[in-house]
Order: sequence, then structure tokens, then C-alpha cells
Amino acid sequence: MPVPWFLLSLALGPSPMVLSLERIVGSQNAARCSPGLSCHLRGGDMLCMPGSIVSALEPVLVPTRLQTELVLRCHQETDCDLCGTGKSLEIRNNLEKQLTQNLRSIRMAYPTSRCVLLEVQVLAALLQPGQPVGSVVFDCFEAALGAEVRIWSYTQPRYQKELSLTQQLPDCSGLEVRDSIQSCSALPWLNVSTDGEDVHLVLDVSEEQHFGISLYWNQGSKTPRWHRNLTGPQTITLNHTDLVPCLCIQVWPLEPDSVRTSICPFKNDTRASRNLWRAVWLQLLPPRGWRLNAPCSLPAEATLCWQAPSGGPCQPLVPPLYRENVTVNKDLEFPLLKGHPNLCVQVSSWETLQLQECLWSDSLGPLKDDILLVETRGPQDNRSLCALEPSGCTPLLSRASTRAARLGAQLLQDLKSGKCLKLWDDDLGALWACPMDKYIHQRWALVWLACLLFAAVLFLLLLLLKKDHVKGWLRLLKEDVRSGAAVRGRAALLLYSADDAGFERLVGALASALCQLSLRVVVDLWSRREVSAQGPLAWFHAQRLQTLQEGGMVVLLFSPGAVALCREWLQDGASPPGEHGPHDAFAASLSCVLPDFLQGRALGRYVGAYFDSLLRPDAVPALFRAGPVLALPSQLPEFLRALQGPDGPGPWRLADMAEQVSQALQPALDSCLRPPETEETGLVMGPE
Repeated sequence: MPVPWFLLSLALGPSPMVLSLERIVGSQNAARCSPGLSCHLRGGDMLCMPGSIVSALEPVLVPTRLQTELVLRCHQETDCDLCGTGKSLEIRNNLEKQLTQNLRSIRMAYPTSRCVLLEVQVLAALLQPGQPVGSVVFDCFEAALGAEVRIWSYTQPRYQKELSLTQQLPDCSGLEVRDSIQSCSALPWLNVSTDGEDVHLVLDVSEEQHFGISLYWNQGSKTPRWHRNLTGPQTITLNHTDLVPCLCIQVWPLEPDSVRTSICPFKNDTRASRNLWRAVWLQLLPPRGWRLNAPCSLPAEATLCWQAPSGGPCQPLVPPLYRENVTVNKDLEFPLLKGHPNLCVQVSSWETLQLQECLWSDSLGPLKDDILLVETRGPQDNRSLCALEPSGCTPLLSRASTRAARLGAQLLQDLKSGKCLKLWDDDLGALWACPMDKYIHQRWALVWLACLLFAAVLFLLLLLLKKDHVKGWLRLLKEDVRSGAAVRGRAALLLYSADDAGFERLVGALASALCQLSLRVVVDLWSRREVSAQGPLAWFHAQRLQTLQEGGMVVLLFSPGAVALCREWLQDGASPPGEHGPHDAFAASLSCVLPDFLQGRALGRYVGAYFDSLLRPDAVPALFRAGPVLALPSQLPEFLRALQGPDGPGPWRLADMAEQVSQALQPALDSCLRPPETEETGLVMGPE
């Protein structure tokens, strides 16, 4: 068998395509010298002895250049092994005087401490101080297909630092003479082709041959994300949303000590690059740590920014903070003293913003109407304060017509009295978050007082004119208040598994019925274009964050397909690529939903539901039964109460709403219960 630890291939280049290799017949190693030198190979392989550099007390020969070449060592015409030749080993005299001793040794070493020892002799009359005296060629070192190989060259004793070469050897797919290597003849050959949105992996093997194939991300541990043992020619289809630049494919025959061939065909695929950024997500690691999770390595810079609740772009805090180069899948730490909901992370690549997320919004609540004060410290203890606003950093106590300038004196007083939260501090300055609630309340209190006075005067005037008209006006006012409250209904994000078309119609009927109750319903059925453009995971993460920030609820609709997906995730922690549709938000969302349940953050955010005629109560995984899991339509009042919140309607109104939803669900529910041949096809429409 080839020796797997030898590192060789300077002459191959980084990505060899087809190589025509020289053949060496026989199994004996040999050494050759250039004219003027004599060399002798002392025995076979020997152990490599460690040593340190010593000073030469007399003229010696030292190697100054190392080159390698890939060849085939053949025992028969079709029985060859990959082999490396140490070539053009240039030798020169390293002391400027005549050589008086003509025997020195040159050694070629391997990482496994196996060496060969060459003795080289030169006549003193041929020496020129500091000039090359010739070269030595050694045939040859065995090397493994597809391995990373290395070779060293040094003297014994060591008079200078050793020479070394390291490079990646080609596998069978890069060799023109692969028919001469027995381990290559049984290897499955893999071709990659595209057909619209799909990618086809075509394996050309005989019908009786058994082989393995795995897909993995070429990063870190390279753990297979998908693996199969197959027989005969196969065509495997991947969806374009599964592609990332570091996705690699490995194939091998199911035989002992078989050669494995790996290819990474999507390195320069534009779709794979877009998918990579859609799969990237930020993770907060309390108290001040964070991580950028990504399938592949990518160039990225990160900085903190301040997001005002009124909207607008997030304002980078550079300076006083700095941009930081980010290594994916590595724990990092914020240079902060405290977290704040308005602090967000921006991730850029090549000066283009790719990702922004407010990591503390989940744990510390929605955005606050705080103002950020930037303190700058100069020489001789000079300090200045400004407030970060959309127009820039406004100096306090200035004459600008901004909120911070008008409230400059009050903000300085809040800062001195310790009412502001210090977020960051160092020798250059500090960042402070000062609450603005009390100033907003004062302003709105005056407005409300004026409105109440006006309403009281108007009421008295109407009372004096005609009492009947006053009663009618009060009735209309009450209806307007109720309708206004309905318009401001809570948000509900529906997550479900698309088991079949009938179940999708049932989910659509439920979503439409909830919309009639003035709830703001979000469901991927009505957002196909956005889901396809953003990817299921990114779409769900954005909708979940917005729903929870608005105080809404995430609804998990359990069905047989959803239960199977949950159990698969709980057992394996991942699902194979290509098994779920491009719009299946439920499968994509489990990576974000499960941590909330595992860490006890689901109560008050999530509510589970199932249709009692389609699923048994005990089929729902125990992890999700920690919160409310309600049967529909039998427990519709409790379900609607959970969605409406504590400020929802009373019991009588809830009963009417439950009856309305139940009547809307019944036709779609009956359709799900009928045999497939009696179902009618239909389209799920969004709310009008």
C-alpha cells in the first residue's frame, strides 16, 4: 500500500487536472549525482533523529534548494503506485576556503521519523567558495492518493535550517494514467450538472458495484451532513437552496482500504454564495459573548450600532468603537459593560452590509426610547458630550433644533445623578444610555389634558342643546373605541408542516378566520415570494423577531408530519439536505424554536395547537407540552384567549368568536378527513 504520510507535490500545482506521469519500473530505491559528485545510498529507511543546528569547524556541504516530481512506480503494467522523486538537490560549499574533508551526509526525512541517508563526496579542486557544486536525485518516496505530503532535506549533523516542501497530491480524478493504479479502477466517477433550480450528482458505476457517498461542509470537523450506501448508477438531486461554497462530495467503493475521492464543485457558484449569507446567523452568549454561525468560512467585519425605536438606519458606533474582523463559529466577546435592547450587531463583507441583528431584544425586551450619549476624552482630562441622533452626534447645550439639544440640561443632570446606564468605558471615552420616557410622558400629559378640557366643554355644550343627541353620540364613540382596539389586534405567526394540500387548505382557513377577528396573521402560505427570496430560515427569524417585539404569539400547529420532524430534530439535531421543500418554514424554524423550549423561554411566547380529529394529544412531543397545547376546534375559546392576551374580549364575546372560527374551519376539516380520491383541488388564498 502507498505510504499515507509522505508530503510531496511541488510540481503538481494547487489544482491539477490531468497529469501524464513518468514511470519507474522496479521496487528498489536509487540515488544519482551530477558530474563531479559521487553519492552513495546507505541502506534503506532509517529512523530520523532529532537535532539542533551546530557550527561547522571546517568546510562542509549543505543543500540549498529542493524540488520534487510526481512519478509512477510500476511492478507490472497495470499495477503502479504513486511515488515522489526528490530532485535538483543543489549543494554548495558554505565556507570560503578549500575543502579538506570530502565526506558529509544529506538526509531526507518524513513526519513518521523515517529517513534515507545519502553520502556525498566532492573533490576539493572543483570547489569555488559559495558556489553550487552539483545536485543529487533520489528515486523515490511512496505517496498516497489525495494526501497532503511533505519532504525535508538537511545535513547530519545539522549545519543550517532544513529545507521542506508541502502540498496536496491529486486523487484519481486528476490522473490521466488512473487505469494503471488498481485502487483507482474501482472508484465511482462523479459528475455534477444543473437543471434549472436543481443540481444533479451523477455517479457512473456498474450495476453490481456498492459505493458510499457523503456530503459535508469543508470546515472544522468535516462531519457528514448526509450519507448513503448505494448500488449501481445513481442520480442524486439537490435543491439549489442547499448549496454553499464549502459543500463537498466524497465517494468511495465499499471495499476495505478503498480510496476516497472528494470534490468541492460549488466554490465559485454565485447561488451558493447567496445561500451562505442566508444561512448565517448571530448568537448571543451571555453575559457578553457572541458568535457568528455559518456553514463556511467567509470574510466578515463586525461593529456595534444603535437602533432608534422610531426606525431609520442603525447608526454604527465607529468611532469610538472599532470594526473587528470576525472568524465564523468562534466565540467572541463584546467590549461592553452592559447589554441594551437598542444595541445591534452589523456584519459586513467587502464593505457591504450583509447582516444586522439586535441580539439583546429577546432577553431585555423590545427597543427602548433611550438616547445614547457619547463621551469623548482628550488630553489634559478634556471631555465632551454629544447625543447620537439620526442627524449626527448633537452636542449637549447647543442651539440645534433637536430633541437632545432642547433637553440638554436635563440629560446632563440625569447623567450626574446616575440615572443613565454606562454601556462602555475606556481611556478614549464612554457610552451612556439615558431614558427619555419621563420627558415623553410630560409632553403627552399636557396634550391629553388639553384634549380632556376640550372634550368636557364640548360635552357640556351638547348636553345643553339636546340630551337625545348626546346619547347617540356616546354610542357612536363607544363603537369607534372598540373598532380602534380591534385594528390594533395582536400579531400571530403560524408555523406548520406542509403534510399535504388538504392540510395546507385547513391552515389557510384558520389563518383567514383569525384575520376576521382583527388579528395580524403571518403565515408562509401568503408570503411565498418572500420565503423563496430570503430562504425559510431567514424569513422565519425576521417574522419571529417582529412578532415577539410587538407582543404577539408564535403558534405551533402540530400534525403527523410536524411531530415526525420534531422527533427527528430531537434525536439527530439536524435534517438531511433536500428532504424538505423550499417554502417549509416549520422545518427551517426548529433550529430557533427548540432553544426557547429547552431554556424555558417559551411560556408567554408560544402556544401549541392540533386538530383533534387528525392527531392524538399524546403524540405531541413532551418538550412542547411544557406550555399550552390546545385541541381545535374543541378548545377554541382557550386558544383565542391565548392569542388575544389579557386585554382581550370577555367570555361571551370569546364564545361568539370561537363559534365563528369553528364554522369557518369545518369545511376544510371535513375535506382532510375524506379519502384522497374524493378531495377537490383548491387554492389557499390570503386575506382580502
